[in-house]
Amino acid sequence: MTACIVGWHHLPFGKHEGRSVESLVVEAAQGALSDAGLEASAIDEIWLGHFNGGFVEQDFTASLVLQADPALRFKRATRVENACATGSAAVHAGLRSILAKEARIVLVVGVEKMTELDNAGIARTLLRASYLEEERGIEGGFVGVFGRIAQRYFQRYGDQSDALALIAAKNHANGCANPWAQMRKDLGFDFCRNVSDKNPIVSGPLKRTDCSLVSDGAAALVLADIETALSMPKAVAFRGFAQVSDFLPMSRRDILLFEGCEEAWKRALERARLTLDDLDLVETHDCFTIAELIEYEAMGLAPRGQGAKAILEGWTRKDGKLPVNPSGGLKAKGHPIGATGVSMHVLTAMQVRGEAGAMQVDGAEVAGVYNMGGACVASYVSILEAIR
Repeated sequence: MTACIVGWHHLPFGKHEGRSVESLVVEAAQGALSDAGLEASAIDEIWLGHFNGGFVEQDFTASLVLQADPALRFKRATRVENACATGSAAVHAGLRSILAKEARIVLVVGVEKMTELDNAGIARTLLRASYLEEERGIEGGFVGVFGRIAQRYFQRYGDQSDALALIAAKNHANGCANPWAQMRKDLGFDFCRNVSDKNPIVSGPLKRTDCSLVSDGAAALVLADIETALSMPKAVAFRGFAQVSDFLPMSRRDILLFEGCEEAWKRALERARLTLDDLDLVETHDCFTIAELIEYEAMGLAPRGQGAKAILEGWTRKDGKLPVNPSGGLKAKGHPIGATGVSMHVLTAMQVRGEAGAMQVDGAEVAGVYNMGGACVASYVSILEAIR
């Protein structure tokens, strides 16, 4: 075990009209400190996950966390960014500070406000996380990138439309139980499977229901070393964690393998001295349904090209052998880039403590988080277990 999550806070994801990045950061930070039962003066270091990339005018946002409490003045505050894995980059940076004994208690905040831009502006901003030298011309931004991935997968392994629709339907059904989810509506398999005016094709074989939601939001957590955590009311330990980075150009790898995801899971599970069979649930990065499908294979749940079996046979349903995204995932919850990874850790910590309410997976004790940046360029895995 390395360090523990000892407090957290989660804001609703969606469109926060009239609110600034600063106000979201402040609310999340104050909530996490309160939940941990700590004064701001106890914090040694602050990490902020914020992609931005032009979503809002305000940049240089790390010190905005200090607005949460005057006692945070002069604390080390650093912003990190790693595309859609930005939130987990902040979490893991905090873990490494504790492991290096540079900090005892760390505040981590993830935030994004995407809705300041129109759809075209959002697409342009997100596409900057691809390899522009080769991928600049892909229409639709990252929707286009994953549309291509889905098309290639279908060409190699056959039409997977039923599987993708089942993934979307599963996550939307799960999202109904998540009080912070942007979309809390059970859309059903038929709606997700069929093209309609409300569910058009957006790129390649991907329909609107195959795509995560543009969102604003924030989440925060407090990390502490093991000794400190054991004296606190609750503690969720990192049994293992890993970060892997792969080539940015898709042309330099087989994009259907998600090898960085595979390697990150392997390293984190080895560090935790566990196997995938030891996990009670997984929160994984379903930016698009095709991503969740390939992640089934990369994490080792199903052989290559057979990820559909996991959803068709119900393995990843909330009552299945490995529930995946009981929170509703990015698909229902929303995907405010910098907040996503922090949110995944908060919701997973709630699960292993049995505090996830209507989202709760029965008997959950050990769980995994997988957060991905770009088209499987940055991969972060965390293995969490409650010890208090």
